[in-house]
Amino acid sequence: MTPVTAAEVKYGVWGLIGGAVIAMILGFAWGGWTTARTTQQMGEEAILAVRAAICVAQFMKDPNHQEHLQALGKLSPFERATFIEKGGWHKMPGEDTASSTVTRACARGLDVLMKQ
Repeated sequence: MTPVTAAEVKYGVWGLIGGAVIAMILGFAWGGWTTARTTQQMGEEAILAVRAAICVAQFMKDPNHQEHLQALGKLSPFERATFIEKGGWHKMPGEDTASSTVTRACARGLDVLMKQ
């Protein structure tokens, strides 16, 4: 290999490495690329949001939802999850048990309704 060709290869490899680094920086910063961990976290947050929305809908479907909403407003934030569990609104259709995170998210969703 001639010295000129060796220099061209050397600069070409460095250019390729630099271009790859720049592409990764742009892709993750502005291109919307995510890692597997971030994507999994986003998916879990979306599932929690949907389950909380179902819980709120089941609460509002109750014929006495206005009375329940007033009673929920009188409770402390720590007691609201227990109130929702006793009412059974936190359980998803077809499930016997529910996650405590769904119950807490449902309480936060109902908190928004109480403030309106």
